[in-house]
Amino acid sequence: MNDHRSAPDRHPSDEAPHIWDDPRNVNRLFHLFYVLCGILVLADFVVHRHALHPMEHLPDFYPLWGFVGITVLVLLARVLRRLVKRPEDYYEDGRDGT
Repeated sequence: MNDHRSAPDRHPSDEAPHIWDDPRNVNRLFHLFYVLCGILVLADFVVHRHALHPMEHLPDFYPLWGFVGITVLVLLARVLRRLVKRPEDYYEDGRDGT
C-alpha cells in the first residue's frame, strides 16, 4: 500500500521548518512585545525628558503623537492611491497571442 502521509518530524515542504512556523513561538514573541510595550509605558512616567515644547510634558505624548502621525499617513496614502492608480490592464498591449 502506498501511503503518502509525511513523517511526523518532517515539514510539509522540502525546506527545514523555520522557527516562526510553530504558533507557540509566535505567541511568545507577541507576549514579549506586550511586556516591552508595558515597560516602555511605565518608563515614560519615570524617565526625565528634556522637553522643548510644553506638549512634550504630557504623559504618553510620544505614543499619541506617533498614533496620530501614522493615522494621517494612512489617510493620505488612501488619497494618493486614487491619484496614481492605473487600470488593471494598464501594462497590457492589447494584443492577443504570444
